[in-house]
Amino acid sequence: MPTTTKPDYYELLGVPRKASLKEIRQAYRRLARKYHPDLNPGDKAAEEKFKQIQEAYEVLSDPKKRKIYDEFGFYAEGHPGGPPPGAQAGPGEFHFDFGGFDFGGVGGASFRDLFSQFFRGFGTEPAPPHTGPQRGTDLEYEIEIGFWEAIRGTVKKVTITRLDVCPECRGAGASGIGQSCVACGGTGRSTQTARGLRFNLTCPRCGGTGRLQNLCRRCGGQGLVQRLETIDVRIPAGVQTGSRVRVPNYGNAGPGGGPPGDLYLITRVQPHPYFDRRGDDIYTVVPITVTEAALGAKVEVPTIDGRALLRIPPGTSSGQKFRLREKGVASARRPGVRGDQIVEVQVIVPRPVDERVRNLLRELERLAPENPRQDVFARASS
Repeated sequence: MPTTTKPDYYELLGVPRKASLKEIRQAYRRLARKYHPDLNPGDKAAEEKFKQIQEAYEVLSDPKKRKIYDEFGFYAEGHPGGPPPGAQAGPGEFHFDFGGFDFGGVGGASFRDLFSQFFRGFGTEPAPPHTGPQRGTDLEYEIEIGFWEAIRGTVKKVTITRLDVCPECRGAGASGIGQSCVACGGTGRSTQTARGLRFNLTCPRCGGTGRLQNLCRRCGGQGLVQRLETIDVRIPAGVQTGSRVRVPNYGNAGPGGGPPGDLYLITRVQPHPYFDRRGDDIYTVVPITVTEAALGAKVEVPTIDGRALLRIPPGTSSGQKFRLREKGVASARRPGVRGDQIVEVQVIVPRPVDERVRNLLRELERLAPENPRQDVFARASS
């Protein structure tokens, strides 16, 4: 059974041992483009280098696998973080081999459990990696919509880039079984050495099959490819800036044939020149005359539904606010609930364009003398 001496994964990717995930990903992409079989047809050395780079990236890009690799100097599927079931001794090394023996009943626990507990002193033993179908990741896109589209609802065309199942390998990442695995000589087992112990492991290159799979040239073994897609999305009435519109099953496809994630559209609503929306309420400013403010009146004000009558009581001051109930926006989160419209009146003072207007204003001042600043001085001196 061959003993494999693998190159250091960090040296393979050309990154320091404390490299960040971003640095590891950048190094992998650079080397993968250099040694990809499509760019080096017939070059067996480049193909082997490409496989080693993929193996190194698969381990170092996974935090759990990387921790095991940093602790023990290797990573093998099926025995993550703990000792494998068999360990053979080399010259000057310890020898552990549990094959064919039953150590049950020792103090209520198997000898294998005790051996596993001993090895936990070298590092935490993580759970085995999940290799079955997994749900795809969600996507988020920002979309800009108009004021009236947000009020009434609309349908928007959205172009997204998402990961989809590779049409060539149907998500398998490989196309058939290739040549005998050079790492284990076709046995499906390999030997790794760590901390003075030699372990008999499932070959990490072929997964114990003894044969290498031919990686799909379309997706590079990932089983997923990027796809540009244009879809129609219904935007419900009442959304506002920051609302999240969920589109089920339009996220990235799941690895291993898992279900896709969801797409979330984050809305950004354009402002309106007159209506100021705050939550589900609408704020507006309406000008009125001095006569309307003094004597009271019924004036028309614009709303998102059209015109509405607002009663101005006598003696209304400029800046006073009135509420038109349920003249705001229909809530997207609470069906059947609608906001209000808040109307602020602004009294417009007439311009004294001729002598008659001036005389009328003087007569008004004589008949109804007022000092609106009297209360201001009283409050200031208190």
